[in-house]
Amino acid sequence: MAALPFRGGFASAPATKRPRGNHSREPELLVITLDPRLCTLEAAGAEGKALFPELWESILLFLRAFMLLTAGQKVVILGATAPVMPLCEICDVYAWEAAQEGARRAAVKLEPRAACLAAVLSSSLCLVHQAQRQQKLQARVLVIDASASEVDYIEESSGLVNVAFAAKSQGILVDSFSLGSCPSSLLRQVCKLAEGKHVRLSSTEKFGEMAAPEVLAASMLFHFLASQVENRTYDEVTDMQAMKTAIEEYLDEYNQVFSIIMPLVMFLDACEHCARICRVLSQPNGNVLLLGVGGSGRQSLTRLSAYMNEADCFQIEVAKGYGMTEFKDDVKRCLMKCGVEDKVQIFLFCDTQIVKEDFVEAINNVLNSGDVPNLYANEDFEAISSSCRQLCQSMGMQPTKANLFSAYLSRVKKNVHVTLAFSPVGDSFRNRLRSFPSLVNCCTIDWFHEWPAEALYSVAKQQITGQNVELPNLEGALKMFQTIHQSVESSSKKFLQATGRHVYVTPTSFLELLTSFVAILADKRNQVGTLQHRYSVGLGKIGDAEQQVAGLQQMLVEKKPVLEKTQKEVSEMMVVITKDKGEAEEVSKAVAAEEAAAALKAEETQAIKDDAQRDLDEALPALDQAVECLKKLRKEHIQEVKALGNPPAGVRLACEAVCIMPEAALETSDGCFWFVELHALKLSGQDYWETSQKQVLVDAKKLLEDLMDFDKDNIPDKVIATIGPYIEREDFDPAAIKKASVACEALCLWVRAMYKYHFVAKAVEPKRQLLKKAEAELAECQEKLDAAQSRLREVQSLVTVPQAEFNAAVQKQKELQDDMNLCEVKLQRAHKLINGLGGEKARWGQNVKDLNAQLGLLPGDCVVAAGMVSYAGPFTSQVRGECEELWRSELKVLEMPHTKGCSMSTVLGDPVKIQQWVVCALPNDQLSIENGIIIDRARRWPLMIDPQRQANKYIKNMGKETETGIDVCKLSEKNFLRTLELGIQFGKWILLENIGINLDPALEPVLGQQKIKDGSGYVIKLGDKSVTYTETFKFFMTTTLPNPHYSPETSVKVTLLNFAITPSGLEDQMLGIVVAKERPDLEEEKNNLVVQNAKNNKILKDIEDDILRLLATSEGDVLEDDTLVDKVTDSKAVSDDINEKKKVAEVTEKNIDTARESYRPVAFRTAVLFFCIVELTNIDPMYQYSLQWFQKLFTIAIDTSPKAEDLEERLGILKSFFTEQLYQSICRGLFEKDKTLFSFALCTSILRGDKMMDDTELRFLLVGPTADLVENGPAIPAEWVGKQRWNEILTISSLTAFHGFSDYFATHVDEFKPIYDSVEADKEPLPAAWEEKLSPLQKICFIRAMRIDCLKAAVISFISNQIGTKFVEPPTFDISKSFADSVNTTPLIFILSPGTDPVSDVIAFADKLGMLKRFESISLGQGQGPKAMKLIETAQGGGGWVLLSNCHLMESWMPTLEAIVEQFNPDNMQTSFRLWLTSMPAKSFPVQVLQNGVKMTNEPPSGLRANLLRSYSALSDEVFKESNKPEIFKVLLFGFCFFHAVVQDRRKFGPIGWNIAYGFTPEDLLVCRQQLMLFVNQYDQVPYKVLNFLGAKINYGGRVTDDKDKLLISTILQTYICPESVEEKEGYKYSTSGLYYAPGAETIEEFITYIKGLPLYPMPEAFGLHENCNITCAQDEALKLLTGMQSMVSLNAGGGEGGSADTVMDDTAASIQERLPTPFPLDVCETKFPTRYEESMNTVVKQECLRYNKLLWSMASSLKDFRKAIKGLIVMTAELEAAGKSLFVNEVPEMWSKKGPLSLKPLSSWYLDILARVRFFQMWFDLGHAPPCFWVSGIFFPQAFFTGAMQNFARKYGEEIDLLSFSQRTMDQITDAPAQLTSPPDDGVYVYGIFLEGARFDCTTHQLEDSRPKELFTDMPPLQFLPIRNRVPNATDYRCPCYKVVSRKGTLLTTGHSTNFVLYIEVTTDKVVDKWIKAGVAAFLALKY
Repeated sequence: MAALPFRGGFASAPATKRPRGNHSREPELLVITLDPRLCTLEAAGAEGKALFPELWESILLFLRAFMLLTAGQKVVILGATAPVMPLCEICDVYAWEAAQEGARRAAVKLEPRAACLAAVLSSSLCLVHQAQRQQKLQARVLVIDASASEVDYIEESSGLVNVAFAAKSQGILVDSFSLGSCPSSLLRQVCKLAEGKHVRLSSTEKFGEMAAPEVLAASMLFHFLASQVENRTYDEVTDMQAMKTAIEEYLDEYNQVFSIIMPLVMFLDACEHCARICRVLSQPNGNVLLLGVGGSGRQSLTRLSAYMNEADCFQIEVAKGYGMTEFKDDVKRCLMKCGVEDKVQIFLFCDTQIVKEDFVEAINNVLNSGDVPNLYANEDFEAISSSCRQLCQSMGMQPTKANLFSAYLSRVKKNVHVTLAFSPVGDSFRNRLRSFPSLVNCCTIDWFHEWPAEALYSVAKQQITGQNVELPNLEGALKMFQTIHQSVESSSKKFLQATGRHVYVTPTSFLELLTSFVAILADKRNQVGTLQHRYSVGLGKIGDAEQQVAGLQQMLVEKKPVLEKTQKEVSEMMVVITKDKGEAEEVSKAVAAEEAAAALKAEETQAIKDDAQRDLDEALPALDQAVECLKKLRKEHIQEVKALGNPPAGVRLACEAVCIMPEAALETSDGCFWFVELHALKLSGQDYWETSQKQVLVDAKKLLEDLMDFDKDNIPDKVIATIGPYIEREDFDPAAIKKASVACEALCLWVRAMYKYHFVAKAVEPKRQLLKKAEAELAECQEKLDAAQSRLREVQSLVTVPQAEFNAAVQKQKELQDDMNLCEVKLQRAHKLINGLGGEKARWGQNVKDLNAQLGLLPGDCVVAAGMVSYAGPFTSQVRGECEELWRSELKVLEMPHTKGCSMSTVLGDPVKIQQWVVCALPNDQLSIENGIIIDRARRWPLMIDPQRQANKYIKNMGKETETGIDVCKLSEKNFLRTLELGIQFGKWILLENIGINLDPALEPVLGQQKIKDGSGYVIKLGDKSVTYTETFKFFMTTTLPNPHYSPETSVKVTLLNFAITPSGLEDQMLGIVVAKERPDLEEEKNNLVVQNAKNNKILKDIEDDILRLLATSEGDVLEDDTLVDKVTDSKAVSDDINEKKKVAEVTEKNIDTARESYRPVAFRTAVLFFCIVELTNIDPMYQYSLQWFQKLFTIAIDTSPKAEDLEERLGILKSFFTEQLYQSICRGLFEKDKTLFSFALCTSILRGDKMMDDTELRFLLVGPTADLVENGPAIPAEWVGKQRWNEILTISSLTAFHGFSDYFATHVDEFKPIYDSVEADKEPLPAAWEEKLSPLQKICFIRAMRIDCLKAAVISFISNQIGTKFVEPPTFDISKSFADSVNTTPLIFILSPGTDPVSDVIAFADKLGMLKRFESISLGQGQGPKAMKLIETAQGGGGWVLLSNCHLMESWMPTLEAIVEQFNPDNMQTSFRLWLTSMPAKSFPVQVLQNGVKMTNEPPSGLRANLLRSYSALSDEVFKESNKPEIFKVLLFGFCFFHAVVQDRRKFGPIGWNIAYGFTPEDLLVCRQQLMLFVNQYDQVPYKVLNFLGAKINYGGRVTDDKDKLLISTILQTYICPESVEEKEGYKYSTSGLYYAPGAETIEEFITYIKGLPLYPMPEAFGLHENCNITCAQDEALKLLTGMQSMVSLNAGGGEGGSADTVMDDTAASIQERLPTPFPLDVCETKFPTRYEESMNTVVKQECLRYNKLLWSMASSLKDFRKAIKGLIVMTAELEAAGKSLFVNEVPEMWSKKGPLSLKPLSSWYLDILARVRFFQMWFDLGHAPPCFWVSGIFFPQAFFTGAMQNFARKYGEEIDLLSFSQRTMDQITDAPAQLTSPPDDGVYVYGIFLEGARFDCTTHQLEDSRPKELFTDMPPLQFLPIRNRVPNATDYRCPCYKVVSRKGTLLTTGHSTNFVLYIEVTTDKVVDKWIKAGVAAFLALKY
C-alpha cells in the first residue's frame, strides 16, 4: 500500500561519514479529524453504504488510513473530504467486516452522536488490533471531531509522538496540503497537547493563525538526516536552501567515492524527489515506484538516495542471452546479502531491464513476501541456517528449518528496499499493475513529471556557467533553452495528433541540447575566429606586398651607382694582386719540389721500418705468451719447485735451461750473481740442481725480475747453440712440463721465447741499421723543406693583405648584386601575389567584416542550430520549420542578436560537404540535407526511420569512401556482435539494418558510448569482452518500419531521424531513373558533372584554405617565401582553370537540366503514384510496398512501353502506361473490397497532382458536415429531405462552387424529387444551370449530399471519365503473371480472405511447370517452425518450391521468417527456388517480406458478372462435348453458375442476403457440374429434384447452418434448376427485369460474350431482393469508401478542438449517471406480483425487473468506479478501461452489453432505449398488474413472455401446452396501441413495436406488399397473439421470422431458445411465398438506431 505522499527534504549536510545499516522506527501517530457531518446524523443503527453513504465514505477513509498505518507508515489525516488514496482502494474482506461490525456494535449502545464516533473508532481500532497481531506494530490513535471548538473528548492512548498534516492529492503525487474543516483553535489545542512529546512543529503558530485558504497554499517539507542514522528524527524543513546545500554536499561526496560520477543539478524539484525516496527507503519495508520517462533522473536520484541512507545500491546488468536463470541468480545474490550478511540493499530495477515478464513476477514476490519460489539451492540453505541461527534463538524460536528460513525472510524484508523505475508510457505499465498488484500495494509512488521551468533554468545555468561559456546575454540564452524544450514538448503533442507518430521529449533531450549548444558554439567560434584571423593575415600580407613594391623600386635606383663604383675598385686591385701572386707562385713551386722529395724519403723510411717490424711480429706472440706466464707466476709456485727434493725430469730440464740462458750476463757487470756459479758448475760437468735450488730459486721475486728484464736483444750465439738441443727435445715441451710444475712451464716458455726471438732479432738487425741511415737522411730533407716553407710564408704574407681587401670588395660587389637581384625577385613575387590575390582582397575584406559581425551573432544562431540537432530528428520538414520560426521570434523578444532567418542549415551546413553527400546518394531535399547535418553533428548514434531505404543507401556509399570501410549487419545475424566488435576495434563504420521496435540489450554500451580510459586509449565493454575503441568508429541504425513507436528509454539513447522520402526528393530520384533509361547520355553526363562540380568545389575550398593557412603561418616578409608565392601562383592558375571549367560546366549543366526537365512530368506523376500506394498500409497492414519494388516496376514499364519519336507523345505514353502497370500490379494483391478504393485514391492523387481538384471540395466529399447547421439554420424544405440530408445541403452550400445552392434547393425542392426517387440518381441531370455549372467532382459532392447510396456508382463513373475505364476493371487472378514478377529471393504471398484456399492453385501451377516433384508444403502452427526451416534450406539447394500456409497462426515465428528471407543470397540458392506464403491480414507479418514480396489475393470476385466470368473462364468447349444432351446441359450448367454467383454475391447485402455469411467455393460449383454431367448423361428425364437436393442440401447446403438460410438456398436453386428453364430456354427469365436468362449460346466464347454484356453492378432484383436492399448495401459501401479515402488522402485538419479523451469519457459517464434510473425494489415487486398459477405474467415481470436491475447495478457501479479511476482515485482495471474506450466512441461497453438486452444500437440510442424499456416496466410495476397491451420491443427475454402468454391460456382452459400454437391477428386499424388498446383481450395478448424489413404490411389491402422506395423498415401493426389447439397454418401465408435485432444470426442457448430468433409470424399475402423468402423479409423487435 502506498504511503501518504509527504514531501521530504534535508536541512543540514552530512558532517562525517556515517556507518551503514538499517534502523527501523516504530510507527508514529495517526491523527484523524472527523467530518462535522458525522455528528449531525439523526439515526443510529447504520449498516453500511446503503443507508448512510456519507458515513460509509468516512469509514472508508479511516480504513485506508489504518491500512497505511499497518504498513508502518507515518500517517496523519485532517479532514475527511480530501481523498487520501489516489490510486486504488484497499479494503479487503476483513476490513469491510470489521467496519460493519464496529458500526453495528457502537450503534446499539450509544446515542447518535457518540454512536457515529464510536463506530468509526471501533472499526479503526479493530484494524489496528489485527495489524498488531500480524506485524507487532504499536499504534497511537487520536480522534478529533472537527466540529468541536475544544478538545474536550480527545482520547490519548499512549502519548503523542508526532503531528503532521495530510496532503491533498493531485493525481498521484502531492503538491498541496489541506486541513479540511478543522478550525485553527482546535489545531492550537492539538499542538499544545503535543508539546514536550518529541514533536517538532516550527510553524505551529503559523498554522494556528492561518485561515483555510492560506493553509491550502502552505508547502511543508520534512527531513530526517540531521544526525546519525540511528538517531535521526523526522523534522520540518525551515530553510530550503540549506536542504539543497546538504543534498549537493552528499552528491559531491558520492562523486568522490564512486568512479562513475553523476553530474546532477539539484534543483528544488530534484531535491523533493530525493527527499521522498530517502524517506521511503529509510522505513521498514519501504519500497518506492518511480514513474517517469527515461532520462528524468529516476536512477541517478535513487543511487544518490541510497548513498545518503548509507545503503548499497544493487542493479542487474542485462547482456545478450540474459534470461530468467541469470535474473534469479542476481535476485538471490541481493537477497542473500540482506538476509545472510545483514546488509541493507537498495534493489534498483528498471522496466528497460524486463527481458521477460517473469522478471516482474519475481519482483512482485519480493515486494510481497521477500522471497521468490524455487530461488535457493540446497547449499544456499546451509549459509542461511548458519547466519540466522542466532537470530532465530534471539526471537525465542526453535532453530528448525522452517523457523530459520522465517527468520531469514524477516531479515530480508527488513533490509531489502526495492526501487522500481518504470515508464508510464504504453500499455505495458498498466497491464503490469493489474497483473502484479504489489507494484502498487507495497510501494510508495513518486511521479517524475516534466521538468518545471525552474529546473530547466537551474540545469542550464549550471551547465553553461560550469563550462565557462562566455555569453553576452546569459539570461536570454537560459530562457531560450527553456523555450526550446517546452515548445518541442508542445510540438510533439500536436505532431502525435496530426500524424500518429510518438516523439518523446525528456530531460535527457534537454541535457543533449545544452551539450550540443556548447559544442556547436565552441566549434563555430573556433571556425569563425580561425577564418577571421586567416583572412585578416592574408589581407595584411597583401597590403604589405603592395607597400613594399615602391620601396623595392627606390632601393634598386639607390644601389646601382654604388655597385658600379665598387666594380671599378675591384678591377684596379686585381692588377696589383696578380703581380704579387706571380712571385709567390714561383716560390710555391720550389717549395713543392722540396715537399715532394721529403715525402718520397719519408715513404722509403717507413717501408724499411714496416719490413723490420713484420719480422719482429713473428717472435713477439711467443714472447708475449712467456711474459704472460711469468706474470701469472706467484711466489708460491717458485717455492714449490724449490721445495722439491727429487724433482721430475721436466723440472730439472727447465731449471737447467734457465741456468744456460743467462750466460750472456757474464759479460755484463750487472749480471745475476748466481749465473757465474752456475756456469762454473756446468763447466765442471756437475749437476747444478742443488745449486740452482739454493741460488736461483731462493729468491722468487728476484728471479722473476731478472727474467723479465733479461736482455733478449744481445744473447750470445754460443748460448743459442747450447740451448738449441734443449729446444729440439720432445720432453722440453711446456705442456708436458706443466704437468710437473706450473712454474717450470713458464720457465720453459720463457726459454723457448728467448730462443726464437734471438733468430728474429738477428735477421732484423741489418734492417735496423738501414732504418737508422734512412731516418738521418729524412731529417736532412725536412730541414731543407722547413727553410723553403719559411720563404714561401714570407712571400705569401706580401700577398695576403691586398687579397683580403680585394675579397672584401668582391663580397661587397656580390652583396650589392644580390640585393638588387632580391629586389627584382621580390618585385616579381609581389606582382604575382598581388595579381594572384588581388581579386580576393575585396572579398576577403568583406569576409572579415562579416565574420566580425558573425562572432556576435553566433550565440543566437547556435541556440537554434543546437535545438534542431537535439530535437528535430523525428519531425517532418513542416514541423521543423515551425520550430525554427518560433525560436527566431523568441530570440527577438529576448533581444539575443542572431542572423536573420538563421537555421540549422545556414549555421551548420557546409555547401561543399553537402554536395559530397548528394554525390553519395543523399536525397537533395531540405529534410534529407538537415538529416545529413544532424548525422554529422549529433553526439548520439543515429537511428534512422527509413521505410524507403534511402538512408541505408547513403550511409553505405559514405562508408565506402572512408579509409576503414563499412560493414553491414542485421540483428537477425548470429555473428552481428562479432561484426560490431571488429568495427569498434578497427575503427570501421557499422550499419545495423532492419531493426525493430526493441533494441538488443547488448547494444547498450555502444549506444551509451560507455568508453573507459585504458592507458593512452579507450576500451568499451561489449558483452563480456573489453574491446579497444578506435575513434574513427561510427555506428548507424536503420529501420524500415514506417511509423515505429520507440519508447522514451530508447529515444534518449539514440538520435532519431525521420528519413521518410519527401515528394521533391522522390521526384528527383524518379527523374534520374527515367532520364537514365530514355537519355542515358544525358544522365551520365549529368552525373559526371555533379561529381566533377563537387570535386572542383572541394579543390577550390582546399586551395583557399591552404593559401590562408600559409599566409597565417608564414613569419617575416611574405615576399621572401618563395614556396608561398609559388603556391599562390600555381593555385591561381588551378583556380582560374577550374573556374573556367565551372563556367563551361554551368552552361552544359543548364542545357542538360533543360533537357532533363522535359521528363519532369513523368517523374512528378510517379512520385504522386508512390505516395498514393504508400498510404494503402492504412487500409490493411498487408498492403506494403517498398521504393525499390516501385522503382523496379517503373524501370520495367519504361522498357516495355510502346516507343514514340515525338517527346510529348512519349511522355504521355510513359505516364499512362506506368499508371496502368502499377494499377494492375497493385490490384493483384488487393482484396475486392479495396480495389475501387484504390482506383479512387489513384484518380484523386493524379488530379490533385495536376492541380485539377479542389481540396476543399474533396474534403467535403470525404468528411461531410462537421457541424449541425440545421439547428439554427433554414427550415427543412420538405419532409422527404430529412434533417441529415438538409444538413449536407447546407454544408455543401458553403463551398464556392455551390454558392446559393441551398436557397435554390429550398425554392425548387420539387425539381430535386426525381433525383431522390431515381434508382440511378448519379445519372440523373441536375435542375436548371447547375448541370452545366458543376464539375464532375462537384456533382459527386452533390450525390454525397443527396443520395449517398449512389455515391459508389458515381465515383466509378468519375474514375472512368477522368483516367479511363481500365482503372475500374481490375485484373482477374492469374498466378502465372505473379510468378513471372518473382525471382528466387522474392517470396510469393497469398493474402487470404475467409473461405479462400489457394493451395490447390499453387499445386496445379507447380504441376503445370513440372515442379510438383520438388514441391513441399506445410501448415504453420505450434512446433512447425524447425520443420519449415528445414524445408526451406533443402529447397534452396535443390531448387524446389516451399509453401508455408497460414503464417498468421504462428505469430511468434514471424521474426524468424523475416530473418530467413533477409538472408536469402541468390549466389547460394538455385534459380528455380521459390518460397510461397499464405496469411490472413496480420500486423505481425514481417513488413520487410511484404514490401519485397509479390502479393496476390484469390477471393471470389465481387459482382454477378465477375463471378460468372470467372466460372466460365475456367471452362472450355470440351466440357460441352462430354455431354450427350448438350442443349440441356448448357442451360442447367449456366443455371448452376448463375446460382453460384447469386449465393456468393448475396453476401454483400448483409443479413438480408444471408443470416450468416457462408464461404462458398469454386469446388462447390465443380461438384455440382460433375453431378449434372452424370445425371444428364445417364437419365432420359432430368432428375430436377435430385439436382436441387444435392445442390441445396449437400454441395452448398453442407455449409449452411441456419434453418432459415437452408430454406432460402433451396428456394434460390429451384429458380434456376427447373424444367421451365430448359423448356422455355431464353424465354425463361431469372428475374423480373428480363436481363438475366440462360443464353442459347453454343460455345464458351459466346457465353462469355453474353456475360460481358450484363450490368457491371446488377440491381437487387437479380437476386430476388427489393431495390431498397441496394440502399443499405450501397450506403455501407459508400461510407467504407469514404472512410478508407480519409486515411488514404492527406487533407488539412478542420473543425474546432474538442476536449481531451478523458474529459469526453468522463462527461459521457456523468451524463449517463445523472439519468440512470433507480433499480426496481425486488421485495416490493415480489409483493405486488406474487407467483400465481393462473398469472404467469407475474413471473415474467419479476424476471424482467431482475434482469434490468442487474444491468442498472452494473452500470451504476462501473460508472462510479470509472469516474474515480479516470481521476486516479482507484485502479483503472482492464474492464473499466475497455468501458471508457467504448464511451469515447459511442459504443456500448461490453460489461453492460453482456448484462443488457441484445442490441446493435450505438451507445446514445442504446441508452435511450434502456430508459424507454425501464419506463415500460416501471409503468407495469406502478399498475400492479399486466398492462392491456405489451411493448414487445422492451421485453428483455420475449420468448419467456410468449411462453407466459401460452401458459396463461393453457391453464385457463386446461389445454396441453404442447398442442397449442399462436395465431396472429393483424390489428391494422389501430394506429396508437397504448392509447387505443385500453383493455386486454379475453384470450392471448396484444403486442406492438415490431418492424418489417424487405416488405411492408399494407393496411388497405391487409396483406404483405413490396416496400416503398427508400423505406428500409416499416412498422408492423399491433398483433394479437392467440393460442389455438392443433392449429393448421395457412399454406398461402408467409411465415415471417421475427428476430430481436437486425443482425438475424444468433446462437442456441441451453434452454433451446435462440439468442436472436423469437418466433414466426404468419402474414397474409397474395404473392408466391418464394418471393418473400428470396427477398429476405423478416420482422424485428429493435433496429440499429
